[in-house]
Amino acid sequence: QVQLVESGGGLVQAGGSLRLSCVASGRTFSSYAVGWFRQVPGKEREYVAAISSSGTYTYYADSVKGRFTVSRDNAKKTVYLQMNSLKPEDTAVHYCAASRSPMSSSTSYGRSNAYEVWGQGTQVTVSS
Repeated sequence: QVQLVESGGGLVQAGGSLRLSCVASGRTFSSYAVGWFRQVPGKEREYVAAISSSGTYTYYADSVKGRFTVSRDNAKKTVYLQMNSLKPEDTAVHYCAASRSPMSSSTSYGRSNAYEVWGQGTQVTVSS
C-alpha cells in the first residue's frame, strides 16, 4: 500500500496560482487512481478533482473546472494539482487520496469513500 505526502500549499492573493504536489511511496503507485479533496473546519470534505491511474482520464468539480488542472508523473510517483485564478472560497486544507480499486464510473472518482489511502493535507489560503 502506498503512503501519500502533500506539499505546495501556502498563502496567495485572489487571482494567484499555486501548484500542489502529492508524492507517493511504494512500488505500485501507477495502479492507483488519485483524487484531490478539500475541507474547511466545520464543513464536509469536498471533492475537487481526480485522475485515473494511467493519467488518461481527468475529472473536476464544477467549482474548479477551467481553473484547476490535475496531472501525474508515474515515474516520479507524483500527482499535481495546478490551481489558477484562485478565489477566497478555495481556502481549505487540501488532501490527496489514492484508490487501487477499479472505479465503476466517473462519478465514483468524486466519492471520498472510494479512496483507501489519504495524505495529511496541505493548507491553501487565498486572501481577498
